Amino acid sequence: MAYIFLNLKRFDIPPERGGVNRIAPPAQWAERIISDTLTVNLYPDCFAVFFPEGHLLPAAAAAQKTGSKLRIGCQGCAGADTAPGGNFGAFTSQLTANAAAGMGCSWAMIGHCEERMAKASILKAGGGDLSVISSLLNPEVLRAQEAGLQVLYCIGEQFEELDRWQEVLRSQIEQGLAGADLSRVVIAYEPVWAIGPGKTPPGRERIAQTAAFIHSVCDCPVVYGGGLKLDNAGMLATIPEIDGGLIALTRFSGQIGFYPEEYLEIAKTYLGAKKGD
Repeated sequence: MAYIFLNLKRFDIPPERGGVNRIAPPAQWAERIISDTLTVNLYPDCFAVFFPEGHLLPAAAAAQKTGSKLRIGCQGCAGADTAPGGNFGAFTSQLTANAAAGMGCSWAMIGHCEERMAKASILKAGGGDLSVISSLLNPEVLRAQEAGLQVLYCIGEQFEELDRWQEVLRSQIEQGLAGADLSRVVIAYEPVWAIGPGKTPPGRERIAQTAAFIHSVCDCPVVYGGGLKLDNAGMLATIPEIDGGLIALTRFSGQIGFYPEEYLEIAKTYLGAKKGD
């Protein structure tokens, strides 16, 4: 099995406003990304792109128009939702899973390290217990699955948690996925301590060890969420415990940003190495 995910975070912000979208005007993104993807036979077992909320509709429309096998995903969803005979929709400022499904999504990404950090900042402000973050994410996972979405569930330890990383990851899995249908979950491992400029990413042995531990706790596919890149795609493809990766930026120096042709090259490199081509 091979899973390729792309997280288009921040790409609805043009460079003149501090963003890194140098692909095309936002209204043309989805069609450009999907049409470029169709130019090569890239499809692994799953190929999903997580769009910012404002671009879910054009992405779904572009995929439908082209007949693309590309899956469309949302970058998170609320922990509550509408239900027949229940709440009719009092969810101002929140994207619910039913809304995402109605817009054409088939995946939801939940627990990304940036979402976890946002929840942590709120809890810190109120003097709350940060260990409950995964419990707060659990309703999001359950609502997503109830709406028919598959879930990419992100976990990862901070630098100060390295000496107890197994305990941290086990807790994030057990709390966040309690009651979930694990056959519709893929886990993305994000070594938060190694993400960012100037930080040293984990090597093959550490990634394999961590993925093996995750498999021992939870019978789900595991992808590397610390960043699938051109310089690590071949290495990651040789780790039996790893089933794919999550791509964000494709260029981390110079004109930082996302470039479709570079994304396709990363995917081709990973899939080619996975197949032994």
